[in-house]
Parts: sequence; structure tokens; C-alpha cells
Amino acid sequence: MDSRDDRIVIENVNVPGSTTRVSRAMYEAMRQAMWKVLPATAPGLTQSEIRDAVVPHLPQDLYPGGAKAGWWAKAVQLDLEAKGTLVREPAKPLRWHRAS
Repeated sequence: MDSRDDRIVIENVNVPGSTTRVSRAMYEAMRQAMWKVLPATAPGLTQSEIRDAVVPHLPQDLYPGGAKAGWWAKAVQLDLEAKGTLVREPAKPLRWHRAS
């Protein structure tokens, strides 16, 4: 496998035009876990609720004991929001849900 195949380019909704290359396996595992726990409608989940909810759905070989789940949940949330598949609710605290 080409080393470029195990990396993926992600965006940051807060910094338009900014991209970062990250582990494809870590990204995909977190994205799948987030899709399992995020509701399709408002009010959605807070960042803390997302972080806590995804841990049971993450593969232990990539996220042993939920290690680094907080960073990856935020990175994937920012990327999915930049791509328009995740919606940020205009509330405090901030909440997210899947786009319809």
C-alpha cells in the first residue's frame, strides 16, 4: 500500500482553506462512531457528549481505552462541518447533529 493511501486530507470549518493530512484509519473509525451516536435532528450533542458517546464504538486497536478520542472527535467534527454533513446549532453550549 502506498503511504499516501493511509492518510486523508481534512478541513477545518473555523479556518477556511486550511487542510491537514491525518491517519485514514483513525479518521474513518471516528467518523463511523460519530455517525452511530449523532442524532439526525436538533438539538444534537455537545462536544463532551460526542466524545463520551463515541468511545464504546471505537476499535480498541486504534483507540485503546478511548485514548486520543477527544482530539479525533473534534478534528472529525470540524471536517464534517466544513463538508456540510454536520450541522452546528446556534446554541450555548454548542451542539451538533447530522445534516438532513
